[in-house]
Amino acid sequence: MRTTQAVPRPGHKVAKSGRQRRAEMKTRRAEKRLLARVNAGLESRLLLLLRTSVDPKDCAAVSAPHLRPDNSYGAPDFVIRGRYEPMPFVCKDCGKAEVWTAEQQKWWYETAQGYVWSTAVRCRECRARERARVAAAREASFAGLARKAKRLEEVR
Repeated sequence: MRTTQAVPRPGHKVAKSGRQRRAEMKTRRAEKRLLARVNAGLESRLLLLLRTSVDPKDCAAVSAPHLRPDNSYGAPDFVIRGRYEPMPFVCKDCGKAEVWTAEQQKWWYETAQGYVWSTAVRCRECRARERARVAAAREASFAGLARKAKRLEEVR
């Protein structure tokens, strides 16, 4: 008697038991959950929280009552840690490596009431350049609206 494993023909599936199907579905669901957690950044956030190489003199204490309410079920990493830590970032415009200091973070979140889930993305020079560009675009838009209003009044 020959004992060989059934090889499916192209386009056909091998018959499986209900137990085998349930095990496969369970595995697929677990992989999906893990992928969703990785995409949500939970693992990287946990690793970030466990980091201990930050010098305490470079940190600043968080005052949670001074933060802007955000109606979120979670809390940002700095609130969980209880302190702001220097955060390195790369400017999205010029590509220069910068550090968002703990004092700058404290000012942004507590004094300026910035959104607690936001982080620095531009260096100081590029922020100034972007503000000037937006201001110029706003002025051009207002000037265009004023010209349009003037033309409409001339037609009437």
